[in-house]
Amino acid sequence: MIIRQLNLAIDDNYCFFGNSIFWPMNLIDTHTHLYVEQFDEDQDEVVQSALKQGIERFYIPSIDSAYTQRMHNLRSAYPEQVYLMAGLHPGSVDENYEAELEHVKYRLETETPCAVGEIGIDLYWEQKYQDQQVDAFRQQIRWAKAYKLPIVIHCRAAFDEVFAVLEQENDDQLYGIFHCFTGNSDQAKRAIDLGFYLGIGGVVTFKNAGLDKVIRNVDPQHIVLETDAPYLAPAPKRGKRNESAYLTYIARKLADIWGLPMEEVANITTKNALSVFNHG
Repeated sequence: MIIRQLNLAIDDNYCFFGNSIFWPMNLIDTHTHLYVEQFDEDQDEVVQSALKQGIERFYIPSIDSAYTQRMHNLRSAYPEQVYLMAGLHPGSVDENYEAELEHVKYRLETETPCAVGEIGIDLYWEQKYQDQQVDAFRQQIRWAKAYKLPIVIHCRAAFDEVFAVLEQENDDQLYGIFHCFTGNSDQAKRAIDLGFYLGIGGVVTFKNAGLDKVIRNVDPQHIVLETDAPYLAPAPKRGKRNESAYLTYIARKLADIWGLPMEEVANITTKNALSVFNHG
């Protein structure tokens, strides 16, 4: 391949796929946990690597009160790129969940979060606190509507339960993202019909996941990109710690699925992300 009349050096700022080269384009990671312990040793390097790859913004979901200070520290380090959510992750719901909800409420009253998330229902490991998860999910949805914020949904082994709550709470104030969407075509349509974008991450690159077949029939106007770093690294990084820089692999996979130029995928999904977080 011959590159003509370029006075720029090719370095880590450029991305290669096969024999092609492209310059960093604007991408947004709508879901990344850059504040957790897995990044303690090299957080700044990880963020800088992502910025070099063209990931210009990072939307940061909450887990519970134990991580709030870490989230604020990250925001202080990157005030122009980092946007924080407030919420109680369903995996952190237990007998003390009401105290955690008070912390979420306090953050909504005293901060300016970009969304309420991540919230939802997770029945993958156990169902002991299912009723509490449902109650926490419902309460946080109502707060999101009161503050005119999107919600970011965590749904694992609980599509029926999540949809039941959403349909009960549905009105013109309810919108957001189905984070780490891995459902079937009917579930995708159901989520979109309720006004949600589908957050697509590394699972779409997994050979036997089947998500690529679902997404092939979804209009890109309903998709946002995410990594869920440090979890669910895309192929060819699967099994390693995920990073926001790997968002480019997800964008490339979607471009292949839809038969679109990667620049178009980047433009559409970035526009979608800015819109859902009221930054568009």
